[in-house]
Amino acid sequence: MPSPLDSLIAGFDRSLRTLSGAVAAQRPTPAQNLPEGQMSEAERAHAAGLMRVNHCGEICAQALYEGQAFTARSDAARSHLLEAAEEERDHLAWCKERLDALDAKPSVLDPLFYAASWTMGAVTGMAGDKVSMGFVEATEDQVVKHIDQHLDTLPENDQKSRAVLQQMRAEESAHGQAAMDQGGVEFPPPVKAAMTLMSRVMTHTTYQR
Repeated sequence: MPSPLDSLIAGFDRSLRTLSGAVAAQRPTPAQNLPEGQMSEAERAHAAGLMRVNHCGEICAQALYEGQAFTARSDAARSHLLEAAEEERDHLAWCKERLDALDAKPSVLDPLFYAASWTMGAVTGMAGDKVSMGFVEATEDQVVKHIDQHLDTLPENDQKSRAVLQQMRAEESAHGQAAMDQGGVEFPPPVKAAMTLMSRVMTHTTYQR
């Protein structure tokens, strides 16, 4: 078992890779075989804004998992969190690929949201593994909801972004269920409502910058 210092150093290295954009996908993007659809300038800007939000959401997911893993009480919970983070790195890389294709950049607020999410994850982890797993489910529930909203407003011709978001939605939902299967406790509606409010703050602040 690695020492706390070793875990901190490894986590710091992963953090740098996440924020620098050096994360490479282990699987090909779901958009790889789809044509780049014709879009107006306004439609491309809207698609880019949505993918910027989703990219920042994946930045936050990496931070949450890292923070929770750092303070997890059991090796089983820590391993589950780090494995989930590894799987979701594909989502981060896929979103970055779409931003590049749309000639757009990630949000300048990514480092701020990463730090806030890591802290929130670490605090949640200290509350116990069952609470931590419940937090994963509640977070993934929020992610699924905002992906659904994005799928509803995405330009019709942007099939590449749609394919990425649809694959992400399926896997986010599975991660939430896996966390509950690990013994997570379901968060009450008022807590989920507060999480929805925080999610909206991230969405509105990163859509354009």
